[in-house]
Amino acid sequence: MEALAEVYARSLHEVAEQQDKVAVIREQLGQFADELAGNRELQVFFFSPYFSSKEKTDGLARAVEGIDPVLGNFLNLLIEKHRMPAVMRMRRIFDRITEDHEGLLPVQITSAIPLDPAQAESLGARIGDQTGRKVRLNAVVEPEIIGGLILRVGNQILDASIRTRLERLRRQVATGA
Repeated sequence: MEALAEVYARSLHEVAEQQDKVAVIREQLGQFADELAGNRELQVFFFSPYFSSKEKTDGLARAVEGIDPVLGNFLNLLIEKHRMPAVMRMRRIFDRITEDHEGLLPVQITSAIPLDPAQAESLGARIGDQTGRKVRLNAVVEPEIIGGLILRVGNQILDASIRTRLERLRRQVATGA
C-alpha cells in the first residue's frame, strides 16, 4: 500500500508543480485528510465498498467547496480506483516530497519541559548551518522523558533523554555488565 501511495502522491505533486499549485494543493489535501482522519462517518462513507463510486463522488462534491480542480480530479480518481483509504499516506508522502523539493528539513525537539523559544531557535539554526538546509522546527513536550532531549532530524534520532539513560542502566544492571 505504501508503494501505491507513493506513486499517487508523486503524480499529484508533479501535476501541482507543473501548474504552480503545490502550496494550494498541499494545504487543501492536508485539510481534507485531517477532516477525514477525525470523522469516522466520513471514513465509513469514503472507504466502504457498500457505497458506489457515483455516491462517493456526489458526496465529495457536496462535502468540499472551493477545492482546486487538480485536487478535485485527484480525489475523484481515488474514488474511482477505490484508493481513498490510502489518502492519509498520500498526504504524508506529498508533504515529504514538497519538503524535499523546498530543501526543508523537519526537526523535532522533544523535551520534558517547554523549551525557551530562543534556545529552540538557536538549536534549529545550528542544525540548519550544519546541514545547509532550511529547518522546519517542531518543539514537543513529553514529561515522560524525565529530562534531556530527543532530537529527530529528518529520519535520524538522537536520544539524550534521562528515561533512555535510565533504561540502559537498568539493562546493564540486569545483565550484570
